Amino acid sequence: MSVATLAFGGKRITIDDIIRLTQQQCTAGLSDDTGFRQRINAGTAFLDKLLREDGVIYGVTTGYGDSCTVKVPLELVHELPIHLTRFHGCGLGNHFSDDSVRAILATRLCSLAQGYSGVSWALMERLVVMLNHNILPLIPEEGSVGASGDLTPLSYVAGALIGEREVRYQGQTRASAEVFEELGLAPLSLRPKEGLAIMNGTAVMTALACQAWHRAEYLSRLSARITALASIALQGNSNHFDDKLFAVKPHQGQQRIASWIQHDLNHFEHPRNSDRLQDRYSIRCAPHVIGVLRDALPWFQTTIENELNSANDNPIIDGEGEHVLHGGHFYGGHIAMVMDSMKTAVANLADLHDRQMALLMDTKMNNGLPANLSAAKGARQPINHGFKAVQIGCSAWTAEALKLTMPASVFSRSTECHNQDKVSMGTIAARDCLRVLELTEQVMVATLLATVQGVQLRRQQAGQTQCSAAIDAMLADISADFTLVQEDRPLEAELRYWLEQVRAQRWTLYKDE
Repeated sequence: MSVATLAFGGKRITIDDIIRLTQQQCTAGLSDDTGFRQRINAGTAFLDKLLREDGVIYGVTTGYGDSCTVKVPLELVHELPIHLTRFHGCGLGNHFSDDSVRAILATRLCSLAQGYSGVSWALMERLVVMLNHNILPLIPEEGSVGASGDLTPLSYVAGALIGEREVRYQGQTRASAEVFEELGLAPLSLRPKEGLAIMNGTAVMTALACQAWHRAEYLSRLSARITALASIALQGNSNHFDDKLFAVKPHQGQQRIASWIQHDLNHFEHPRNSDRLQDRYSIRCAPHVIGVLRDALPWFQTTIENELNSANDNPIIDGEGEHVLHGGHFYGGHIAMVMDSMKTAVANLADLHDRQMALLMDTKMNNGLPANLSAAKGARQPINHGFKAVQIGCSAWTAEALKLTMPASVFSRSTECHNQDKVSMGTIAARDCLRVLELTEQVMVATLLATVQGVQLRRQQAGQTQCSAAIDAMLADISADFTLVQEDRPLEAELRYWLEQVRAQRWTLYKDE
């Protein structure tokens, strides 16, 4: 079966498009729209005209940043972009994962394909080749302040294009020049402005934001499902999620979360009242916690996709109108704000489920479940400890997630001789957000397994509980691979396995809106 092609330069690209490309569910291509090709060609032709006329173009006939007053002789103009890629090759830290690098390449291609960066058709075609052949530059995670764009990490893309950096290809780390030669390609010769166009933009932070949004959206759904399972295990009050109750507080995302939980609990056919008139907040107020993220997701999506579909380098080259427009579109403030906001909303999910986990463990609050959810019986009970240590782990992961919610965007640092005197920190915010997502996924996987055990133990006590078919199907699916913790056993491998399942979004949770 043929794989669909995502054409850049035509329609507006979405977060979902980027995710499909990073997961290799489609290939990359360039739009065959005539107007698109004309716009690209007009940009390069206009730059050539300016060079012939000895025009002054930032980053083409001048130095970079604070060095913009330094004039570059025309005979050195073609060397200037090479030097830009070289002196920015100072990133440190871990390297981005393969799927993140694919997202970065796709995001940079999307910006260049807007047609206002003065790049050649050949450069965009080479990015398509790198995506489709999985020629993935080794890009260090650390070294960007998010203005003037993601210069240092994107220099590894530019350096790979010209054959001077390493790439991951077919499971090996190799020189990009060797890989290109193997494929019958020569390293790219950068035209004036092309080094700057590749590097001077928000591609890294925006790519990470696309990945973060995709994960956060799924966690909002999983969070509702885990809450339903926790309510069942604790014999909670299903009336807390009644649609009439939520009709009087009209946050749409909050209402949707409550509705999902209400249906999971089969509230319409079998409403439940707990022994307590009001359940504790981590159950009763769960829609109010999860709903904050759910209500913010549309704004996050719009903002990320606006940045994704923008020309965000400097200067902007309007080839058809013959304008060179100097500005600051490389500034990542919008992505920084989204990532700082998202990580806070997501960390609140970790905190919510850490509290639910604590309720399930404690015999003073779990409404008759065994201590630490141990399934041990009889004489074996005193030496078995169930999920005791897992709950400690949840507290540790939650604490780390909460610690990372300090907004990165307020830590602007003046750099580069005070030319970049106010910067976005968008890439740091995005990396923080992904780490918060990772930690929150760990908390939620642990709580998911604990709630499954709790429901099964409750059913041993009280018989089959009347819940939705979707809940029963998910319980059956997990229980097929997860045996009740009766005798103590190391749970790390199982936690890692189910973490992979969550990140692969194994379950289709609730109908799409």
